[in-house]
Order: sequence, then C-alpha cells, then structure tokens
Amino acid sequence: ALLYKPIDRVTRSTLVLHDLLKHTPADHPDYPLLQDALRISQNFLSSINEDIDPRRTAVTTPKGETRQLVKDGFLVELSEGSRKLRHVFLFTDVLLCAKLKKTAVGKHQQYDCKWYVPLADLVFPSPEESEHCPQVHVIPDHELEDMKMKISAIKSEVQKEKANKGQSRAIERLKKKMFENEFWLLLNSPAIPFRIHNRNGKSYLFLLSSDYERSEWREAIQKLQKKDLQAFVLSSVELQVLTGSCFKLRTVHNIPVTSNKDGECLLGWWVPLCLQVMPVRSCGVPQLAYLYCTLEVDSFGYFVSKAKTRVFRDTTEPQWNEVRGGKPPDPASPQHLPWPGCREAQGSGGVGLARGCVPAELTHHLSLQLDPQAVQTKNWHMDVIEMNGIKVEFSMKFTSRDMSLKRTPSKKQTGVFGVKISVVTKRERSKVPYIVRQCIEEVEKRGIEEVGIYRISGVATDIQALKAVFDANNKDILVMLSDMDINAIAGTLKLYFRELPEPLLTDRLYPAFMEGIALSDPAAKENCMMHLLRSLPDPNLITFLFLLEHLKR
Repeated sequence: ALLYKPIDRVTRSTLVLHDLLKHTPADHPDYPLLQDALRISQNFLSSINEDIDPRRTAVTTPKGETRQLVKDGFLVELSEGSRKLRHVFLFTDVLLCAKLKKTAVGKHQQYDCKWYVPLADLVFPSPEESEHCPQVHVIPDHELEDMKMKISAIKSEVQKEKANKGQSRAIERLKKKMFENEFWLLLNSPAIPFRIHNRNGKSYLFLLSSDYERSEWREAIQKLQKKDLQAFVLSSVELQVLTGSCFKLRTVHNIPVTSNKDGECLLGWWVPLCLQVMPVRSCGVPQLAYLYCTLEVDSFGYFVSKAKTRVFRDTTEPQWNEVRGGKPPDPASPQHLPWPGCREAQGSGGVGLARGCVPAELTHHLSLQLDPQAVQTKNWHMDVIEMNGIKVEFSMKFTSRDMSLKRTPSKKQTGVFGVKISVVTKRERSKVPYIVRQCIEEVEKRGIEEVGIYRISGVATDIQALKAVFDANNKDILVMLSDMDINAIAGTLKLYFRELPEPLLTDRLYPAFMEGIALSDPAAKENCMMHLLRSLPDPNLITFLFLLEHLKR
C-alpha cells in the first residue's frame, strides 16, 4: 500500500488540475500553464496504464497458455433475418461473438457465447463472393431522421425537467423512453456489410456504420493471422472460462447511446462549425483502379460517412479538386455523440482512399486530428498524407455555421438565387419557380431509390455550375441536369432554399410556426398549422405544398 502512495498522489493531483482548468477562464495567464501540467500528469499515468494493460487484458487457458484480448466492441449482427446487438471480442487466436445475459438486480453479469471462430479458420470473402451477399434491408433515411427528431425532443424534455427540478420518476421514464429509441436507431442505422467465413462452411454477417470501422476490424484480424496459428476446437470448459473472462477483460463497457452518459454529456456542446475538405490529387497508386476518396467523421470511436468524391477510372494519378462539406456528428444520434467544446480535442476526421469494386474496398486510410487551433482560421490549409506509399494532397478549412446559413439577398434581380420567390414566379409567370420544378423532376426520375438523397453532399463545383446555369437561364439546363450527379442536383435545390432572402415560411410567421409545432394537443396543432399556412403568400404556399408532396413520395 505504501508503494502505491506516490502514484495515488499524482492521480489526485491530476483530478485537481482538471477541476481547476475547468473553472479557469481561457484568457487567464495561468490557463496555458495548467494545460501543460495536466498534460504531463495524464501522460505519466497513461505510461503506467500501458505497462499494466497487457496483464489486465489476458486470460490463462486451462492448459496454461496466455490468450490476449486485442479488440472488442459492439456490432450489429444480421442473424436469421433480424438485427441483433452483439459484443464481439478479438483475442490473439480467436474471434468470439457474445451477448450479455439478462440477470437479476445485484447479481454478477455474464456473457453468453453465441459463436466463435479460431483465427486460423477465419477467412474473408472474395469480391466475387461478396457480390452474392444477401440483400440487407435498409431503413429509409426519413424514418431514421424522424427517430433522431424524437430523441432530440425527449432530450429537451429531460433538460426541462432537470431545470424545473421535476420528479425523478418522470425523468427516469423519459430516459427509459430515450434509451429505447436510441437502441432502435443503433440497431437499424448501420448498413455497411462486414462478412466473415469459417473454413468449415459457416458464415456470419455484421452491419457497420462506416468503411473505416470495417477496415479497422479487418486489419486487426489480418495482422494476427500473420502469426503461426493452429486450428483448434474449444472444449466446453475452455469456452466457459473464455466467455467468463470477457466481462472482466472488456474495454468497451456500455452500449454507445447518449442515455448511458451522465450529467452534461446528455446534452453535450454543439460546435457551430462546418468543415470543408478538398481532396486535390493522389499519386503513387501501384496499379490502375477505380479510385475515390471518402470523408468520415469520428465521434469517440464511432464513425459516420460524410462525403465521397467522384470515381476516377483506369488511372494511377487521379485529380479531384472537389470541395466536400462536413460538420460535427448530429447530437440527436446515439452513434454520433456530441463533440466536446472548443477547448478540448474534437475527435478526428478520417480521409480514406478506396478502390471501387463490389463491394467498395477501403485500401488505405488515415486519421487526422482536428486541431482546435484550426478553428480560428478561415483560410484553406493544404496538407499531404501518406498511406502505404500513396500520397494524397488535400485542403481543409472551417467555416462558421452562422456564416454558412446567413441569408444574403442578391444585388441583381435577374437570377433566381437570392431573389424572393414572389419576384421569380412573377417574372416566370408560374406558380412554382422553374428551378424547384426541374430539380424535383430530376430527383424523382432517378434519385428516389438513391441511398442518402438530400443527406449526402454533392460536389461543390457541380452545385456552383448548376447555380450559374439557372441564374443565367441557360438553354442547356435540361441537358446539364440529365448528365449531373443526382446528389449535386439535390444539393442545388437545398442551396436555392438556403439562399432565399427570407425563409419559405417567411420571417414574420416563422416564430408562430415554431410555437405551433410545439403544441401537444394534435387537434390544436393541426388548426394552428392550417391557419398559418393560409397566411402565407401564394407563391410561398404553393411552393411549400409542391415540395411537401415531393418529400412524401
């Protein structure tokens, strides 16, 4: 116990420094000194943990052999046509899939082993076999978005109850409802297949949230398989010992939902910034391939795909020069927890170089720490990353979300962007602006089945090209629309509504709409909405109804 005293002092000092830094203004002269002291203390404690961790993550088999836990995490398994949440454990010689048993309150929790595969028997399917992968039922984006809205509304109710010092029963009831909704979202949002085979013929299918996550699991397994591994069969006693050790060895303790977080983490801080990344070009690709870049944002280990460049075919030096926009993960989504404040690390943005095949194979990836200092600049920052001998040049910058949403009326009244709807419809002698009709027609023609339509951002240069054509009323609009990527067309439509001098629901009526939507009585809400809609100017109302019918389809 006395030998632990010096370490205990550092631990307590670290906690004191953390609290002190939390209550010290950023402009105080001692703030940077406290940051340095905290970093030194944390690094010291981390170095000690690194020495202890290997012993904590190992289990001894009945034969006296040591089996090390390398990686674990919650994954969604597609089993017998339904989605199941599993806790997957990767040991040095075996992959084990388990489920947490339901136990009575106060009793020790245990895992139930669903299946295991020795790494010597584990193989990944070839691209040809992947083509015959069973179709995965994907939940429509609008249903996922509706669930996120419900979760966000419940979170607001929890905060109101806490602020008003409401009854603990009411808060617990809301938290339980929020957990159920978040758990549904956690099960149904992953859609990227990760398939593994056992040489004995059995295969298993997981659904993941991102290419990056899939590549991490694949690379961890393949790295272990380079060792001299032998096939084996676990006896019932060995399997019981291994499964029993999982609860003690696990590094991921809670299901990744925000309702598992305490205190302020339930609400989080929203950093009002948009990140723009522009992949420029790549060189050093060893062979001709279908190449593209993907941008994924990491929020505490869970990734969300934000954008993908166009595909370059049969080249070893693609040049993209495409601007891709992204933002911190949605705080309403349990998988994408709120980003911490500006003074702390903001997760990481991953840029991956993928080879296009069926399915798309992520061949190289790299994580980039989003430096809080980069938030202070609005200029493009050029960088080069190397991934296994391949160089990718890219630029990135942060833009204030307030600036990106700021409505600036057009100084010239000849175009359509930044011009009032009433002016455009009067000039065109139509009830709905031509740009709205044409974009919606093209989306309904070939974008209804597109996964992520209106969510995945289009190429910024394509959107700007369409904007210029519509503003100039060019005769080649229809030809250009038919050749353009559907996400760019959807992005152009969104940009048109975003650049209107005032919202479609008008500045005057917008506060009343917000109050009406918050009404709890369905009949009162309907009456209020109908009254407000009738109060809109005719061009706004007809365009709104036209857009609503499109979104319903």
